[in-house]
Amino acid sequence: MSSVVFESQRAALADVVAIPVTPFAADGGIDRDAHRALLRRLLDGGVRTLTPNGNTGEFYALAPQERQLVTELTLDEAGDRAAVLVGVGHDIATAVATARHAREHGAQMVMVHQPVHPYVSQAGWVDYHRAVAAAVPGLGVVPYIRNAQLPGARLAELADACPNVIGVKYAVPDAARFAAFARDAGLDRFVWVAGLAEPYAPSYFSAGATGFTSGLVNVAPAVSLAMIEALRSGDYPAAMKVWEQIRRFEELRAANGSADNVTVVKEALAALGLCRRDVRPPSRQLPEEERAEVAAIAAGWSL
Repeated sequence: MSSVVFESQRAALADVVAIPVTPFAADGGIDRDAHRALLRRLLDGGVRTLTPNGNTGEFYALAPQERQLVTELTLDEAGDRAAVLVGVGHDIATAVATARHAREHGAQMVMVHQPVHPYVSQAGWVDYHRAVAAAVPGLGVVPYIRNAQLPGARLAELADACPNVIGVKYAVPDAARFAAFARDAGLDRFVWVAGLAEPYAPSYFSAGATGFTSGLVNVAPAVSLAMIEALRSGDYPAAMKVWEQIRRFEELRAANGSADNVTVVKEALAALGLCRRDVRPPSRQLPEEERAEVAAIAAGWSL
C-alpha cells in the first residue's frame, strides 16, 4: 500500500493535533453533553485534527467502555470536519481491539501510546507496534515515542513491515535527539509531530516537525493556531511571541513531573464555565491558591 493512500491523513498530522479533555459529570462518569460541546468548540475554532483517548483525555484513567464512548462521541461530532486519530494502548490484544473499534466507527488513524511495560526491548517495541499496525492496514498508524533509548532505525524497520506507519508523535524532551532520530528513521518518510506541544514546537519545527500536539488548544484554539501559522511561514520570532504568551500556563502544567498537566487545562475550562474541574487519580485538582492564576491566564486568552 503506497503512502499516496494516506495523503489526507499525513496532511492532518501536519497541523495542530488537538488532544481533547474528557469532562466528568458530578456522578464521576463522562459528561457527554459537555464533551460534545467542547469538541464543537474546537471544531468551530478551526481545529481539524482530534486525538480522543490521548493523555490530556486521561486515557489511563478511563475504563475500556469509556474509551469506546469517547471515540464514538468524537467521531460523531467530527463528522467530515476533522480527521480523528484514536489513542490505543495497553496490552496488544486490547490495543488491537481498540484500533479495530476505531476503524469500525470511521476513524482514519490510530496513535499507539508508548508501551507502559517496565521492560521494553527495541525489538519488542517493533513487535508491539507491528501487531497493532498489521491489524488495521487501512488506517494510518502513529507511534507515540517517549523512549529516549529507541533509535530511529527501529522506526524505519517498523515502517518497512507496515507501510501504514505514516507519522510519529515524538515526545522526548531533547531537540537535538529528535533531529537525529528523524534523520535516522527517514525525515521525509514520516510526518513528524512535536509531541510535547507548544513549548517544544519551535525547536522541533526547526529540526523537521510539521505538526504539534496540544492540550492548551482546548482552552484557546486561536492561540495554538497562531503558533502553527507562524511556524509554517518560518516566522520564528512570531512563534516565540506566542511561546511567551503561553509560557506560564505550560510551566504550571509541567511542574512536578507534569503532575498537573491535565488539571491545569481543566481548571482553565472550569474558569471559563465550560466543564467541571474534576480529574481522576492519579491526577488531582489544583490547590485553591493556583486556581486564580490559571483563571486569569484563561480570561486573558478569551478576550
